Amino acid sequence: MALKLWEKSVQINKDIERFTVGRDREMDLYLAKYDVLGSMAHITMLESIGLLTAHELQQLLAEMKSIYAMAERGEFVIEDGVEDVHSQVELMLTRRLGDMGKKIHSGRSRNDQVLLDLKLYTRAEIKDIAGAVEQLFTVLIQQSEKYKDVLMPGYTHLQVAMPSSFGLWFGAYAESLADDMLFLQAAYKTCNRNPLGSAAGYGSSFPLNRTMTTELLGFDSMNYNVVYAQMGRGKMERNVAFALASIAGTLSKLAYDACLFNSQNFGFVKLPDDCTTGSSIMPHKKNPDVFELTRAKCNKLQALPQQIMMIANNLPSGYFRDLQIIKEVFLPAFQELKDCLQMATYIMHEIRVNEHILDDRRYDPIFSVEEVNRLAREGMPFRDAYKKVGLEIEAGEFTPVKEVHHTHEGSIGNLCNDRITALMQETMDGFHFERMETAEKTLLGR
Repeated sequence: MALKLWEKSVQINKDIERFTVGRDREMDLYLAKYDVLGSMAHITMLESIGLLTAHELQQLLAEMKSIYAMAERGEFVIEDGVEDVHSQVELMLTRRLGDMGKKIHSGRSRNDQVLLDLKLYTRAEIKDIAGAVEQLFTVLIQQSEKYKDVLMPGYTHLQVAMPSSFGLWFGAYAESLADDMLFLQAAYKTCNRNPLGSAAGYGSSFPLNRTMTTELLGFDSMNYNVVYAQMGRGKMERNVAFALASIAGTLSKLAYDACLFNSQNFGFVKLPDDCTTGSSIMPHKKNPDVFELTRAKCNKLQALPQQIMMIANNLPSGYFRDLQIIKEVFLPAFQELKDCLQMATYIMHEIRVNEHILDDRRYDPIFSVEEVNRLAREGMPFRDAYKKVGLEIEAGEFTPVKEVHHTHEGSIGNLCNDRITALMQETMDGFHFERMETAEKTLLGR
């Protein structure tokens, strides 16, 4: 049975239908359970303003909970001839409850319905991303503490520069993730505002109770202005994409370092054997394919904000079908990033560190600054100490003291991992995911 919520008497050209529907039915499967959740809140509100009876609400909610469970199990499908998830849900309700199922659309448009679906989906995915980032962060901090006394070369311009440590290396990426989470929290807060009730972008003559649906769905607040609620589509996705891109940027750099340090010419780390692949002709090869793919996927994710911007950027206020295309690049991005986070977490936990890198004399010059500083502390002017050590290196007479005494905050001897962990915890606490979770469980009767 074909069903389009807008269809009246004129049949649309099949090629036009194929072109305009595009991948919407495929993309809408991401949104199925959130469409049901939003509808449950909407009809609860409709009953409170007299557009549904208590008996009708009870029957509709029972059927919607059944459809929600079906979507959770991955069994929800959009049938052939049915245009989108909204049409499919309404069709299923109408089959089971007759004309009662047609009442759920009162006071809303597909515009604010898909806006709501996108926000409910996105905030749930942000929660998953935040949890995955926190897991990687914890592993990085643990490894930083475990290897805090193992020195390694630090580089500038890919030239050996100064002493670093694995404590610093692991901890640097942990702190980078802590910063990334600030972007993610800001994206969550702009996402977690209720657009339901804006209808097609100009409100409704029904006396809708938008405060009620905001509370039922656990939003922090609503998008108050109905025109702005519609203008927020595309903007929300772009802002979230920037947060995902920030995390992806950290992962990409980590993956690059790991590939570089795992190569035989460096030999700083050894990736787990089960995370490498072989060559079809070279039996000795153990290629870091997982991190190479992570690097590529994360670099692709860093282009996501620009893709969304270029689709939405030249549109005036109001709804336009262009926005449909954003779903195709936006909705799958979360799983791609979660996959990369999962891989990085496993590898960083299993990675093995070379604790004797600096036994190789090629790295002796990294201790030159330590010697300059020692001479300066003993009273020699810094510039004279710099020249003295430089001449010794040129003459091949420099003998390093392979010890470092860095004590300031954030240095080799004072990593401040406890403070970095506190920053991450403060940001995680600031999401207040429990508000969303409690509201959804209450609405579902769980």
